[in-house]
Amino acid sequence: MEHIVTWFEVPALDIDRAVSFYRNVFGYEMQRHDHPDCQQAFFPFDQSGVAGALICGLGMKPCADGVIVFLDAGRDLRGPLGRVEANGGQIVKSRTDIGEHGFIAWILDSEGNRVGMCSPF
Repeated sequence: MEHIVTWFEVPALDIDRAVSFYRNVFGYEMQRHDHPDCQQAFFPFDQSGVAGALICGLGMKPCADGVIVFLDAGRDLRGPLGRVEANGGQIVKSRTDIGEHGFIAWILDSEGNRVGMCSPF
């Protein structure tokens, strides 16, 4: 087993707003793929990593409690964290040192999902 997690979905009420949030905060370029019953925007990934998408439709409902997916905030999460509020999000847990593993923070995205950020610095 290479990865315990292989796929994740982040619910969105407005796919365009959510794509804009993740592009402006994290710098992610996301690929849109719309189906008859839902809209998706895929997070960047390579064949060896975990993949995921924003999903709008199919009864998807944003959630501020439950499982937390941690996204790569680059080398220093202070940059992306500093862009959260200007892009319609909220900081829930500020930058926190977790020792040799780097730093984490929790945010609410533009849709109301609690999401984690992590970086080495």
